[in-house]
Amino acid sequence: MTDVTGFKDIPPTTLADLLGREQVMDIGIRPLWPSTPRVAGPAFTVKCPPGDNLMLHAAIHRAEPGSVVVVESGDVDHALAGGNVCAVARRRGIAAFVADGVIRDLAEVREMGFPVFARGVIPIPGTKKAVHPLNAQVRCGGVTVDAGDVVVADEEGIVVVPGARLDEVLAAARKKLAKEAGETLDVWEETHRARIDKILAEKGFEG
Repeated sequence: MTDVTGFKDIPPTTLADLLGREQVMDIGIRPLWPSTPRVAGPAFTVKCPPGDNLMLHAAIHRAEPGSVVVVESGDVDHALAGGNVCAVARRRGIAAFVADGVIRDLAEVREMGFPVFARGVIPIPGTKKAVHPLNAQVRCGGVTVDAGDVVVADEEGIVVVPGARLDEVLAAARKKLAKEAGETLDVWEETHRARIDKILAEKGFEG
């Protein structure tokens, strides 16, 4: 079984190189406070219809410590969570929220240091009426996310590693990072220029 904590050492840029665009959330979902640390953990998935946040509020009491709670809402008019919800999530060991929506009480969230990646902030709370299954497949930031996929997020972006590929991707990422660590800038520059000049020559560029 893959030790998913190993993904915390892997930058999203490395994972994006390996997995491609379809596993990278869109740029609208960003860290909501500066210098948010990198988080990595298994996805605990939540679906909230527009204007409602009941299932996220249910999820904070059910997600395992270390989980990244991933929320599909598609609504930026009502907050999915506020300071107390984030405080409880943090106290229960949840690693972060990644939400295709908005939150409120950002000052409180920033002060407590709870990582939230979302589309922004609004002071209006959602209602609590709509029941949906937890840990069903969701769509967040343009990426399909299943429970148990590993989510890696920092200021560079958010990448979702499919649960069926964890061992393969972690090994490939470590290999790629090791190779890059042993390469000086001089070597990189020489290799890079040769590659770019070759492409330009093949396309008839003469400058």
